[in-house]
Formats: sequence, structure tokens, C-alpha cells
Amino acid sequence: MKNNWKSLLLLLFALPFLTFSCSEDDNLPKPKSDNNNGTKTEVNANANPTTDNANYARLEFPHIKNDGNNLVIVHSTKEYGINYSVEWDCTKKAQRWTCYEMDASNSAINWKRSQWEGTSWGGDPFQEDTVIPQPYRTTLADYRGTGYDRGHICPSADRQNSKDANEQTFYLSNMQPQINGFNAGVWMNMEDHLRNTWNTSTYRDILYVCKGGTIDNASQIAGYTRNSKLIVPKYFFAAILAVKNGQYKAIGLWFEHKKNSDKNLSNYIVSIDELEKLTGIDFFCNLPDSIENKVESATKAEMLSDWGLK
Repeated sequence: MKNNWKSLLLLLFALPFLTFSCSEDDNLPKPKSDNNNGTKTEVNANANPTTDNANYARLEFPHIKNDGNNLVIVHSTKEYGINYSVEWDCTKKAQRWTCYEMDASNSAINWKRSQWEGTSWGGDPFQEDTVIPQPYRTTLADYRGTGYDRGHICPSADRQNSKDANEQTFYLSNMQPQINGFNAGVWMNMEDHLRNTWNTSTYRDILYVCKGGTIDNASQIAGYTRNSKLIVPKYFFAAILAVKNGQYKAIGLWFEHKKNSDKNLSNYIVSIDELEKLTGIDFFCNLPDSIENKVESATKAEMLSDWGLK
């Protein structure tokens, strides 16, 4: 790509990023500044810069690559604020990750996927993400006839709080090509457990989730779709942070992209530290360093206990 395209895109995307504002998140780390006694508030040395968008400081955000080829897209609704965010690699026409929050408010059920049958869509509203400039976005035709599912990263069932929020999960920027036996198997099993067990008051006041498929390294790419050469990730991952009564805990999950119906998530547990080595992504970089270092180095035994797994 030409070097000057980034400046153009910054202009194009400034308005979409700032269209919706959200209330201050009590669990966000405060900026580094002098307090009344002259000491510094602890922050993360590798936290995201917020000069482009204040939302980059949200706890679900990993460290943004920001190499001149990537865009960060923040989708919101008027009723619930930030819905989910995506880092999009324009060169590869693929997402690196989707991140989002889960809590009691945005987990309300006011719209179900089955209701799309009764609308003008006549079924699931899969559609292009028009926030991405046309040359760099994926299309319905890119998936047609490939044999791969359009696999949600932020699931439709995690965003039933409103029609608008649910529709946004069907943007193709929130998809990766997935084998059906994976998408409808172990990946769905993980999503169900995350939604129905971990996204409850037993485990969280707020969950911060970052998920995706591997696109950065050639060794972690399974191949390409035959018609348009969309990247097919070799692995998929999930990084999950829970805050409950001011206490933090985190867990990583790492899946090989193959047909698999396993329901035992303990087979896929890795620490966040290990997941960062596997993916090259710095998760939860906006946490203060002392908290990040503790939760990301949890042992498997600690994660099994903290997250109710065997």
C-alpha cells in the first residue's frame, strides 16, 4: 500500500469512531498523573495510546498493532454504548481480533436470532462492514461456495440486548472462515460455556473478552479459500478477564482449527502469558502492570479452580 493511505483513512474513520460515546467504566485504569500526595497512579508501560480514540484504554482491548496497515473499528449502539471492537488488517482483508465486554446489562435478552426470519432480511443479516473502505473489506461473495462457515467471533447470542447490537455481530468484519465441525463443535461449546456459566454473577461483575483466529504468521495459517484467498486460520483463541468485587482473574484458550466436538474446556487452557507467546498479541495491556503480571501468569491449577473447570 502507498504510505499516504493511512492519513486518508484516519480522516475517514475519525467520525465513525467518535459517533457514540459511552459512560466512564469504573474498572478502567486511571491515566498516569500526579495525585494529591504526589505519587503516580500505577499504569501499564505498554498501554494503548488514546490520542486517536479514548476507547483504546478499555480493558478488553489488547495492544493495537498500529503498523500502518491496520484499522481499529469500534461498533456501538445508542442503547448500550460500545458493542464490540475489531482490529482489521487491510492488507490481508482479515481481522486480528474482536474484543468486547459482557455484563448483566448488555446480556439482557430483547432480541433473538430467530426473529430475523420475520424481517425484510428473511434470515440472518450477514453483510459487509461498510465502515471499512471497499477495497479492503470482505464480501458475501468471498465466502460463497468456499465450504467454510462465516464464523462469528463476537457471537450473535452474546448480543441479544437489542436488534441493532445483534445485527452488528453479522458484519463480515466480525467473521473468520471456520470449518463447520469446529464452528458448530468445540468453538460453539466454548461460547456456550462462556455465556451461560462464566457470564454470571458467580464469576463476574464484568467479563472482558478478546477472541480471534491466527493470521499474522505463515506457520499459523491453515490455507486460503479457493475463490478469493481469504485466510483460513490454523488456530483460534480466546483471552478472558473477569472482575468480581474488585478482584481480577484471567484464562486463555487455544484451539486447533479442525473438526472437534469436545466439551471439556480444560483440554484447551493456557495462561495469558502463554497465549501471548502463541499469538504475538499483548492481551489486557491496559491493566496496571502489577495486576496484569499476576493474572496472566496463573498456573493451570489456579485457572481450573478459578474458573470452575476439572
